[in-house]
Amino acid sequence: MTRAELVKGSATFIAVIVAGSLSVHFVDRQFALAEADKARDSAAQSSSSGACVGADGSWKNWVWANVPMLSPKCAADDR
Repeated sequence: MTRAELVKGSATFIAVIVAGSLSVHFVDRQFALAEADKARDSAAQSSSSGACVGADGSWKNWVWANVPMLSPKCAADDR
């Protein structure tokens, strides 16, 4: 291996490491924004029509067969 090949290989290796590092930071930032948007949307949705347990123990606003474990009690005006 010549010195020129070593320099070219080292430069390529360093360029790949730098590009990978920058892309990780970019992707982390994008996913953090997406998670924040998803959390905000789900909070708005759950406050308006979320699943809850009525006074008689029946489920309100839940269409699926599985049941969420820790659902809140329905507000007094939902009964």
